[in-house]
Amino acid sequence: MLYYLFNYLDQLDFPGAGMFKYVSFRSGLALILSLFISTTIGKRIIDKLQLMQVGEIVRNLGLEGQMSKKGTPTMGGIIIIIAILIPTLLCTRLNNIYIILMIVTTLWLGCIGFADDYIKVFKKNKEGLRGRFKIIGQVGLGLIVGVVLFASPDVLIRENIEVLDAQDNIEAVRFQMDETKSTKTTIPFLKNNNFDYASLVSWAGDYKEEAAWIAFVLMVIFVVTAVSNGANLTDGLDGLAAGSSAIIGIALGILAYMSSHVQFASFLNIMFIPGAEELVIFSAAFIGATIGFLWYNSYPAQVFMGDTGSLTLGGIIAVFAIIIRKELLIPILCGIFLAESLSVMLQVFYFKYTKKKYGEGRRIFKMTPLHHHFQKAGNAGIAAKIQKPYLIIPESKIVVRFWLVGIILAVITIVTLKMR
Repeated sequence: MLYYLFNYLDQLDFPGAGMFKYVSFRSGLALILSLFISTTIGKRIIDKLQLMQVGEIVRNLGLEGQMSKKGTPTMGGIIIIIAILIPTLLCTRLNNIYIILMIVTTLWLGCIGFADDYIKVFKKNKEGLRGRFKIIGQVGLGLIVGVVLFASPDVLIRENIEVLDAQDNIEAVRFQMDETKSTKTTIPFLKNNNFDYASLVSWAGDYKEEAAWIAFVLMVIFVVTAVSNGANLTDGLDGLAAGSSAIIGIALGILAYMSSHVQFASFLNIMFIPGAEELVIFSAAFIGATIGFLWYNSYPAQVFMGDTGSLTLGGIIAVFAIIIRKELLIPILCGIFLAESLSVMLQVFYFKYTKKKYGEGRRIFKMTPLHHHFQKAGNAGIAAKIQKPYLIIPESKIVVRFWLVGIILAVITIVTLKMR
């Protein structure tokens, strides 16, 4: 909104109004606004949640300090959502298709997460929203995003192509002159850093293009569902999900800026995506909101984000990565989310397998998701071989170590684009 106001004032030669043309200025403003909003309204929302007795329901799982969390206000994801949306509405160009998709994603998954938290807290049903309804909501969002990226005339790219410069005898990156629809995405280690979903459906003959878009939409659905649930599983320790998401948001913001700038896109040898510069502003709001939320969510937490926040954060990360064609980098960038999800799947599979084979279920980890393994005393199963018995790591130390791993993975994600 402010963009259009100051654009009008700039036409009237109003001093300083031209600053709003610059993505860097609007990104900085969005970051400051989101930090200010999350820290100022956070306390008021926490007080309101306490007044409404919106407290966390805690089951005794034998984890250190677990019962002290009982009654801590949840549904704090509302703080994050507000701190993202207000700067986005004020600082971005609202006719940008990518910004529209990000706003829809934030509200869509925010509503699903809110419904889940509402059922847990007010209906006293610890199971919350049934899993199939969450999946339906996530699949529905993925379908909407995929179809819009396919159908919208504003979703265009300019493909990067490596050419041999005869004069200097070196490889250089050039971009196609025309902006086109494409089912290509970025992947590390390959020439041109491009992967085309059409290569998966070469058998489709004359319908290859249509089949490629179907494959792309299916991938979008899978990525949205997987990352959203991964972020949800990661939200188990004070500050873990918010801090990890902020780190991922910084990396995505850098990649969005690179993708929207011809020179930088050429340097990384990735496709040029017109209009993606507005996503840099959204990422700044996202980073500010998550860091600001840590003011109250860091150990010991005064508020939990609940599914209202965790599902939303995961969905935002997934859709953002898909829009800038970096979804195949998610296993590296979101390695923390991936490890948390895999730990749960491996634990369940191994438990069922050993129960069928030996008559009793055995465990790989002392407890899942993975972060709880380091919290819990004991030496169950394979855990005895990889960790000393009864060694408990303080919660704050686990969180910081996970953040450090997240930073390393974010750096690796960007560096891999130069390794081919």
